[in-house]
Amino acid sequence: MSLDSLIVAVSDIEFDLIAAPESRGFIFGVPMADRLKVPFAPIRKPGKLPYDTTSFEYELEYGTDTVEMHVDAAREGDRVLIVDDLLATGGTVDACCKLIQNTGAVVASCLFLIELEFLNGRSLLGDVPVQSIIQY
Repeated sequence: MSLDSLIVAVSDIEFDLIAAPESRGFIFGVPMADRLKVPFAPIRKPGKLPYDTTSFEYELEYGTDTVEMHVDAAREGDRVLIVDDLLATGGTVDACCKLIQNTGAVVASCLFLIELEFLNGRSLLGDVPVQSIIQY
């Protein structure tokens, strides 16, 4: 049912591929990509992917972190849907957006099963469209 709700939520959005941060984003991103017949691009912590990668380092409250994806995962002009389970403060998904944008691709939308609205994470994402199925 959750997967069906996520798919319905993006039925009017055009995108070429789905990207998702590890590991809970994979739970929804992979089956969505399979059902919608689009490629899936995993976004992971450094050193976890088996091919040449591109990375983006971002600030946390307590230091820095880095996200990576394969250099050939998104091409210039691709429209990418980012999928994750939870939108909280927005730091990780913002880093994922910037990683994708650095490839020349466009973030078509960010989609979450759950959004913790009181943390105002979507404000970090600027003009990127954000959708969530359940809000708290």
